[in-house]
Amino acid sequence: MYDIRLNKLAKLLVNYSTKVKKGDFVFVMCDDVAVPWMVEVVKEAVKAGAHVETLINNQEVAQTKLRLSSDEQLLEGNFILENVLKKADVWLTAWGTSNTKANSSVEAKKLQLAAKGNTSWRKIYSEGMGDGSLRWCGTQFPTYADAQEASMSLSEYEEFVFGAGLINTDDPIAEWNRISKEQERWIEYLDTKSEIHIISKETDIKVNVSGRKWINCDGRENFPDGEIFTSPVDDSIDGYITFSFPGVYMGKEIEGIRLEVEKGKVVKATAKKGEELLKALLETDDGSSKFGEVAIGTNYGIKKFTKNILFDEKIGGTIHMAIGDSMPEAGGKNKSVIHWDMICDMCEGGKIYGDGELFYENGKFIEEVLKKS
Repeated sequence: MYDIRLNKLAKLLVNYSTKVKKGDFVFVMCDDVAVPWMVEVVKEAVKAGAHVETLINNQEVAQTKLRLSSDEQLLEGNFILENVLKKADVWLTAWGTSNTKANSSVEAKKLQLAAKGNTSWRKIYSEGMGDGSLRWCGTQFPTYADAQEASMSLSEYEEFVFGAGLINTDDPIAEWNRISKEQERWIEYLDTKSEIHIISKETDIKVNVSGRKWINCDGRENFPDGEIFTSPVDDSIDGYITFSFPGVYMGKEIEGIRLEVEKGKVVKATAKKGEELLKALLETDDGSSKFGEVAIGTNYGIKKFTKNILFDEKIGGTIHMAIGDSMPEAGGKNKSVIHWDMICDMCEGGKIYGDGELFYENGKFIEEVLKKS
């Protein structure tokens, strides 16, 4: 059945998020369950004058490769992505799966090696995003499996997904332009700070952000969006942090994550469930035990944890930190084949200080701070 919201989403991704223009090479990728999304995106990109190439993945095929491949085969990389991303001006991706638990019984080592196998294309992607030669945006296509993971019916999940992106409004692009301006005020404030001090339940961590650029996430790289982030100075983070929600990596859940950090490196990691995978991820490579991102979620329209990081990291009233690869556009230097976000609730007593000044409390920015600065 045709859904007008998919067309509105496609128009936003093509015309606002990535600003596709005549002559652009646009690469569009999704799993087979999300083909209705691909049709609408390709339609809008072609109308904009782009050259479009597509890749449709299949979960059963991917599972077969993952389970049967040797260590050497898992490390071989992805020839298609490596070569297409060298040429692409725009990369549009939709997430959406037929089975969110497909990797539940896959051993941690295989997931680790598969991540290492992504080194080459991730390097091309990271460099392209950093120097502006690649414009990328990823979004969610609502599926039965993702709806079930979020404990919703498909129709409820569709309302959640499109509502979080303001697709149900008359003019979604105008709404995201408004959000961009509102968030930019805090970007300007945070760009003047050298240290961020985060305090919450079982969390007290100081993060050096000196010389880094804060990024306004307003729907141009992830959609739906709603966060502000930077890549910290990776050897200058100290303290401990406990993540309120389960971390989900390739469909496998890790609960009760607590990390102790010294000079930017995780020196102790525990979890109530999935500790073996947590430690394997931290040992993936030299950069995976350091942080590539610290961020504040600003989308207060997302009120529920759904085990989908695209939405969960944006929840208004939370912060998240990611181990692994950093963002060059923010000044990040840490390199890794993984980038894995973990979320901490700030709504009950959480505080954030910028160079000693309290600017965020109980899950909200303190507007009076901007009036004084």
